Amino acid sequence: MTVQLVSKDKPTPTSLTKNLQSLQQKGLPPVHDWNPGFCGEIDMRICVDGHWEYMGSPIGRESMVRLFSTVLRHDDDEHFYLVTPVEKVRITVDDVPFVAVSVETVDEHLVFTTNVGDKVVLNQEHPLRLSNAGEGVPYILVRDRLEARIHRNVYYELVSMAKLQLVNGQEQLCINSGGHDYSLGLVE
Repeated sequence: MTVQLVSKDKPTPTSLTKNLQSLQQKGLPPVHDWNPGFCGEIDMRICVDGHWEYMGSPIGRESMVRLFSTVLRHDDDEHFYLVTPVEKVRITVDDVPFVAVSVETVDEHLVFTTNVGDKVVLNQEHPLRLSNAGEGVPYILVRDRLEARIHRNVYYELVSMAKLQLVNGQEQLCINSGGHDYSLGLVE
């Protein structure tokens, strides 16, 4: 497959989109197999509530946000990048790139849906973690070092499903997914 850079100018959402549309593949692109040169920063931001902005304005087209979310990568340098076979641009992410906006039980597994439409089963490959800062915000791993912050309404739904359990001598609220327990935090 031959992919040509749309423009040698500073990357824009349009150039990224054109490079991605030329691929026309099913499923998530293999962003970890792509190693283009760093093209600089782009004024794109993912806010803590999960909405995306370009140059301070919201990106209103859900299809564009979904497309960009499929080529998002969180590298070892702790920066986030949009990556195509020919471009790698750094973007700003205020917290984590996704928000888990709903949860449902399917065959005794908890399945979360993110703001960009990803479905994530809570399991050992996609664990739940609580932040140490503040109120212990819950996150779930979506894929490849990319997490979703669990929306407050979804968290309350999880709390209503939770059971009190004694873990290491401390009472905790725990939920179960696929036979494994996950803590929502200590009960005080």
